Amino acid sequence: MPMKPLIAVLALAFAATAGAQPAGFDRLPPDVLDAAPPSERVTGEPGAMKIRRTSCRTAPMDEIRRRIVDLAVQEWAFFGFIVVDQTVVEESGSGQPRRRRWRRPGRAESARVAASIAGYWTVTPQGGWIIGEQNDAWGGPRGVASRWRYPWSAAFVSWAMCEAGLGEASRFQRAVAHHAYIDQAIRARDGRAPDAAFAAYDVGEAPIVPGDLLCSARRPAYRSIAERRRQLGVGARTHCDIVVKVEPSPSRILAVGGNVRGAVSLKLLPAADDGPDGSLRPLPGRRRIFAHLKLRAPSLAADALDRTPTMRAVRCTDGFPLPPPAAAAGLVGPGAFC
Repeated sequence: MPMKPLIAVLALAFAATAGAQPAGFDRLPPDVLDAAPPSERVTGEPGAMKIRRTSCRTAPMDEIRRRIVDLAVQEWAFFGFIVVDQTVVEESGSGQPRRRRWRRPGRAESARVAASIAGYWTVTPQGGWIIGEQNDAWGGPRGVASRWRYPWSAAFVSWAMCEAGLGEASRFQRAVAHHAYIDQAIRARDGRAPDAAFAAYDVGEAPIVPGDLLCSARRPAYRSIAERRRQLGVGARTHCDIVVKVEPSPSRILAVGGNVRGAVSLKLLPAADDGPDGSLRPLPGRRRIFAHLKLRAPSLAADALDRTPTMRAVRCTDGFPLPPPAAAAGLVGPGAFC
């Protein structure tokens, strides 16, 4: 689509939501970003929600990386451009890093995003059972404001890969827990999963580019691929985020993850320029990143975030109300891509 008509379409898409729905923004129309909203995968209201479909797209590898980034950024926008800045560490009186308290989504926001989170679950093998469990929770005293009974970060990544075009399990192992596809990427690195879209590397082994995944572990607290390799198939508390931008100055990596502060959020990760060929390497934080899952596809430019349809809308639509945390993080510059 030519750029001027594209901007007009984006302006219409966002104008209706900017004032009426400050917590989040509507997804783009399909002629701008060809993607089905996750909410279309379910029917019914919270408490009586059912799966409508579980199918995934299949796309060639040279399209996958761009679609992964575009989809992750669109979902971040829908959840309200939440930014979690991990480049600044505040110390408590004991000299330990201060853990910021955050407020869980309220009833109205929980109701707005309920079908989307349920839609993420539909692409996982246990999605129907989990949505049934959540229906029971929604029928309780807190109603739609009830927390999700199960963490949905792996479901979010699974949905992004499903909608991006990695439909076959041999290409990406969709699951309710991150360790399932981390293990698949480790097997791919070892030559035992030739069709897998991702291969696992230790941090610093390969350049990190948008569309890759960065993974941490809490229990056990892995420090390397080798440590996880010794426990393949064993349950583990892990988390992965989708890289959407690599910024040499300031030195940081931007990654989108699900169920981060109860939403799809953008993390700002501290980094150093001592990776392969001077590329950025994430620095240890509150949770050490132990695995870099590299997509076996052509790379994107480091500023892939800026080139997404969503961020072009932010840059090119007059009066777009980007929330202060996102604006303060310097995520929107001049309209260079209008």
